[in-house]
Amino acid sequence: MVIIIGNQKGGAGKSTLTLLLANFLTQVKEIKVTVVDMDYQQSLAQKYEKSKVLENIAPYEVIAAELEHFPVINKLMAEKPKEVLLIDLPGKLDDDGLIPIFKAADLVICPFAYDEFSYESTILFSVVLRQINKSSVIYYVPNRVKANVRYETQQDVNTQLLKIGKLAPPIPDRIDFQRTNTFMTPLAVVPIILSVFEPVYEEIKKMLPAPANR
Repeated sequence: MVIIIGNQKGGAGKSTLTLLLANFLTQVKEIKVTVVDMDYQQSLAQKYEKSKVLENIAPYEVIAAELEHFPVINKLMAEKPKEVLLIDLPGKLDDDGLIPIFKAADLVICPFAYDEFSYESTILFSVVLRQINKSSVIYYVPNRVKANVRYETQQDVNTQLLKIGKLAPPIPDRIDFQRTNTFMTPLAVVPIILSVFEPVYEEIKKMLPAPANR
């Protein structure tokens, strides 16, 4: 199963959300996960290597890769149908290397903010994705939401996005999230992410092969 975390706009919190979801799936739901870091900054891969230096055993592997590496990675992962491939995409849409990734995506996690630029980028990302893949589930995550967001703006954006996909509860802008790494999610943010990821897990369960009867 392929899950991509993406948006055209950089700074939407894709990498942190990828870590949070990977930690949730492996540590709470005991699903095997492989993370592919395709973002330009490769921050996930760096955190993963740092955790190994500190002799902490991460519950999943993080692979630094480029867009063109996806076909081979996807072919190898096809031999592991019960595992989830999480891909942190770069914040761009002008690379043909995205096409096979969009085609393969079973589930799309799209973080965004309640501002005009983020909204427009989110819509553009969604339109391009839908042109390539009409069947994937898109799950929008309001991320780093500030307390001063106008209610009217929030409602207008939610209404438009719900015409395309599903909408998660908002994740507030809190410093705690920056302490997330490849082997630990801060306990202070666990109640917040549970409400966001439990519906995601329900979607994943529908797509993964059922466990064999014992």
